This record gives sequence, C-alpha cells and structure tokens, in this order.
Amino acid sequence: MEQEIHRDKWLPRLVVLILGLSALVSLAGTILLESQGHTTPELLIALGSAAIGGLAGLLVPSPIQK
Repeated sequence: MEQEIHRDKWLPRLVVLILGLSALVSLAGTILLESQGHTTPELLIALGSAAIGGLAGLLVPSPIQK
C-alpha cells in the first residue's frame, strides 16, 4: 500500500521569510548602530551570518547522488 505524503507548501516559504527578515534586521541594526557611532555587538553579526548561512543551505540545490 502506497502512502501519499503531503508536503506543506507554506512551511519552507515561512522559514525563508523569517531567515530573510532576520538577515535584513541585523543588517539594518548594524548600519544604524554604526551611523550613531556605536560598536556593533558580535551577537548581531553572528545572527545575521547564521541567517544568511541558513538561507544558503535552504536555497542551494542538493547534489544528486548516483
């Protein structure tokens, strides 16, 4: 008996949206802090980098195994 697996279309979109917004917010926060003469916290840089890395991991196609 073959089971039909339903894939949720909105979950990957939501994850990409959240990661993209996280990257943009960290970029905007970095620019805002630097423009006011403050130093950028390393946590803000790490969050932005992790969000961009997560987006890259989700959007790059996986290699095909033979």
